[in-house]
Amino acid sequence: MSFKDIIKRSVLESFTKSNLTTTTVCVTLGITILIALYIFIVYYLSTRKTFYNKTFNVSLAAIAVITASIILAMQSNLAISLGMVGALSIVRFRTAVKDPKDLVFLFWSISVGIICGAGLYEIAVISSLIVTIGLFALELTPVGTANGILVVNCDSLDAEKQIMEIVRKQCRRPSVKSRNASIAGVDFVIECKAKEPSDMMKALQALKGVSGVSLMEHDGEVNF
Repeated sequence: MSFKDIIKRSVLESFTKSNLTTTTVCVTLGITILIALYIFIVYYLSTRKTFYNKTFNVSLAAIAVITASIILAMQSNLAISLGMVGALSIVRFRTAVKDPKDLVFLFWSISVGIICGAGLYEIAVISSLIVTIGLFALELTPVGTANGILVVNCDSLDAEKQIMEIVRKQCRRPSVKSRNASIAGVDFVIECKAKEPSDMMKALQALKGVSGVSLMEHDGEVNF
């Protein structure tokens, strides 16, 4: 018997002698459901309410159970495993993930299904606890305040020097991003990070020729 025949025989025996019983299936899916519910709760608690997506959260729990079922089916029969590989290779997911944090939960759910389907329940539980601790611990780390966008409406370009003098007193390294001139007046768009936004806006409003001041903040990239 050649080495190739030995490998082929061992692979076939690993599928034909699979001890997959009804009890094994029920235990595996039961543990997977419990961990999936745990992921559901963690996602609900760790996601901001304004960005919470219940449909995505329900999908996370379902993905874990479905993945575990696929792994169990692949263990029971060689033909099914090869068919699953072929079927899953042509699947294309086109749903856009808006928050990068959702990718963590998506891979977490898939990995739990794979690990539980393989019967390694302890790894699934321990890894889930570690991921949870890591998520909440990293949420407590402080981050810098993002730069704001200051829009000043005035009647002429000559007011830029006075405007920037006031802005520099309250901000470090302000930058004029845009100057828009029209018949109605001139709009200055300035990127800045104000120490006291209210005091800066009051000082700008007191300038002669300034008709309006707007300060907008965002939750995008942070500059330290």
